[in-house]
Amino acid sequence: MIQLASPLAQYQALAGGIRAAMGRVLEGGAYILGAELANFERAFALSCNVAHAVGVGNGTDALIVALRGLGIGPGDEVITVSHTAVATVAAVIAAGATPVLVDIDPLHYTIDPVRIEAAITPRSRAIIAVHLYGQAADLDAVSAIARARGLRLIEDCAQSTGGIYRGRSLGSVGDAGTFSFYPTKNLGAIGDGGMVVTGDAALAERMRRLRQYGWDDARRTEEVGLNTRLDPLQAAILAVKLPHLAADNARRAAIAARYADGLAGLPLMLPTARADCAHVYHLYVVACDDRDGLMRHLDGHGIGTGVHYPLPVHFHRGYADRARLPYDGLPVTERIVGRILSLPMYPELDDAEVDAVVAAVRGHYDSPR
Repeated sequence: MIQLASPLAQYQALAGGIRAAMGRVLEGGAYILGAELANFERAFALSCNVAHAVGVGNGTDALIVALRGLGIGPGDEVITVSHTAVATVAAVIAAGATPVLVDIDPLHYTIDPVRIEAAITPRSRAIIAVHLYGQAADLDAVSAIARARGLRLIEDCAQSTGGIYRGRSLGSVGDAGTFSFYPTKNLGAIGDGGMVVTGDAALAERMRRLRQYGWDDARRTEEVGLNTRLDPLQAAILAVKLPHLAADNARRAAIAARYADGLAGLPLMLPTARADCAHVYHLYVVACDDRDGLMRHLDGHGIGTGVHYPLPVHFHRGYADRARLPYDGLPVTERIVGRILSLPMYPELDDAEVDAVVAAVRGHYDSPR
């Protein structure tokens, strides 16, 4: 079986270092916050070319803490996309704001800047640009709109750790960048974890308070906060993995190139990397008219696939009535969800396994139907 993703394979590749790091934490006796987390926060901030990083419990909480740190809450609107993990929109609602969902561009599947202007109202406070599948959103265009209209910009980097936008690390362009360390991510923990990065010292200090009840160093509060801390055990594991991130992302890019060569000429829409950007291929997503048939065929050949995502957020019960669509429908989003398919993608895939996936896909189109 060729799996869609394999956190176990990465653990096995780094097992010695991970076990040693876990042992150090366990023997050290500091299990909440502490030096392990502080050291990883500094290392992660450096990797993103920002001054500050604040570790939290997961990627959803990272967005909530960023929104609340920027003063966004009840009565405010936040513009983002419907084609994303539900977590993006769930975080806006959890912060007390209203998500306003706009369409994506049909080539890169990221927020369409042309659609943002129509979504802005006097209640608009922020834009969340989701860097989907490892692909950077059009940050030049989105940043220009945010500056011109006085909006805050949050980069949702959950699927793009290590990505680059025209010479700048993803997460360093907006007011804040949020990351998930869910086990399948490019930099994955063995459990949950998240991070917010920023170049703003005052914002970082506020987010550090918000992640722990709103406490300052003297355990006094000025506002209500959360309880969402990246624990030292996960921080130590991630610190072992972080030096390997660039090589892992390079391997993902090599796998993507091998897929592109092997699948050329088929009736598939293959990923297109944005110019002058480093796509880090958290997922390798193709699109085709016979998605479900191809999915069944690959499953029959022992190849795992996925759909990211089968339903746009505005089709989900529980979210549809909490979000606002600024115009009638999201035609690009609604069209692609029936066509997209994620193929196996993780650094430990070897070339023979990639070639087996390619052969199985080609076999679907070569066989009589």
